[in-house]
Amino acid sequence: MSTATKDKGKKIVISPVTRVEGHGKVTIRMDEKGKVDYARFHIVEFRGFERFVQGRFYWEMPVLIQRLCGICPVSHHLCAAKATDMIVGADKIPVTAEKMRRLMHFGQTFQSHALHFFHLASPDFLFGFDADPAIRNVIGVAQKHPDLAKMAILMRKYGQEVIKATAGKKIHGTGAIPGGINKNLSIEERDFLKKDIDQMLQWSVDGLELFKKVLHGNLDYLVNFAAFDSNHLSLVRGDGCLDIYDGVLRAKAADGKIIFDQVQPKDYLEYIREEVRPWSYMKFPFIKSLGMEKGWYRVGPLARINNCDFIDTPMAEKERQEFMSLTKGKPNNSSLAYHWARLIELLYSAEKIKELLDDKDLQGSELVTEGKHRDEGIAILEAPRGTLFHHYRINNTDQIVMANLIVSTTNNNEPINQAVEWVARNELEGKKITEGLLNHVEVAIRAYDPCLSCATHAVGQMPLIIRLENSAGSVVDERIKE
Repeated sequence: MSTATKDKGKKIVISPVTRVEGHGKVTIRMDEKGKVDYARFHIVEFRGFERFVQGRFYWEMPVLIQRLCGICPVSHHLCAAKATDMIVGADKIPVTAEKMRRLMHFGQTFQSHALHFFHLASPDFLFGFDADPAIRNVIGVAQKHPDLAKMAILMRKYGQEVIKATAGKKIHGTGAIPGGINKNLSIEERDFLKKDIDQMLQWSVDGLELFKKVLHGNLDYLVNFAAFDSNHLSLVRGDGCLDIYDGVLRAKAADGKIIFDQVQPKDYLEYIREEVRPWSYMKFPFIKSLGMEKGWYRVGPLARINNCDFIDTPMAEKERQEFMSLTKGKPNNSSLAYHWARLIELLYSAEKIKELLDDKDLQGSELVTEGKHRDEGIAILEAPRGTLFHHYRINNTDQIVMANLIVSTTNNNEPINQAVEWVARNELEGKKITEGLLNHVEVAIRAYDPCLSCATHAVGQMPLIIRLENSAGSVVDERIKE
């Protein structure tokens, strides 16, 4: 992180943003009076998958494209499989295949939400946004709250075991294939997962209670921190129920009015467009009918809970109703509310895993189907971080000639920028810039659980440097955070 003067103004740089997946930076430019000119969230990595998959065969996509990410590969694995289902004419895959995929996806969502909240976000809530950075991290959590840290590790481990049982491997599995799945769930695998699911349910409830305990002492702050009106986009089931694997697109305005509903994934280009800006490698999607200025939207747990009419598991539905009561049924537009919504989905995933483990269809033997092949495949899925689009076209030799991916964090690009600007204008203006205050910017970003350019972390040390220079460019103060 650094600060520098220029033209009697000040430029603040946070690079890299910490406790997120991947690498990004923030720049905040202030004028000579200390007022914010602009605040921007930059993606500094380039993701070239849409180009270099061209020429590969369509059936490689479920395994190849998930190399985008080591944290949520299942999301890309399943979305690619759904898109290639369309290519092979599998309009309805076998019931065992669909339920195996759903179980895999719930395992992924469970472990991802546990990882984000307990490992990456909880230090801010347990110790305070302005706490000493030496303890405001996952090591600090392990030292001060060892039972919580152990619980978080075991929850993520359980989700990974669900993935292994359904995809063959914990990371970059091969279970989903065009038209179905390549294995069912054995009795041994089922029994292994069943023995711990009740504990996972209890820990999911405990996580929610912990957050609400912190929340009750800071309700005004949660409601108001990085809060701004936005549209919300997600999949819902045809009847309006929460569904993270399949469904139709729904967009809702900040006041709760429906912008569009019941949109089939294959028609997404009639409703969604993408804007390019020169200072970021990541695009800025928007709702076509509203235009670039007003059409941007949020995705992810907050959007999904705001958008759905109900949840079809009893414990999560009870929590959803409590969540929506805070805003009297209208969408919650606070960035910090993402954490509450994420923990509701953590509980929902645990309930769904338990439900599926008792489903005998998972031991079925019909695993794959296909029909009349097509030259295009389009699929949408709700990844842990938000709505994910995969779109492929192939030639007459079955090779990919076009790939369009709109990943979850891309959909949230403008809201993250809005959150950064909110903090800059409301909490940094007129104040001496400290590490604690700069962490408020990162807290706003972490609420969205971004996976920056959908890539794994780099190897090695990446220290944060805060440098203050005078108008002549001379360094007058410097701090380094390893």
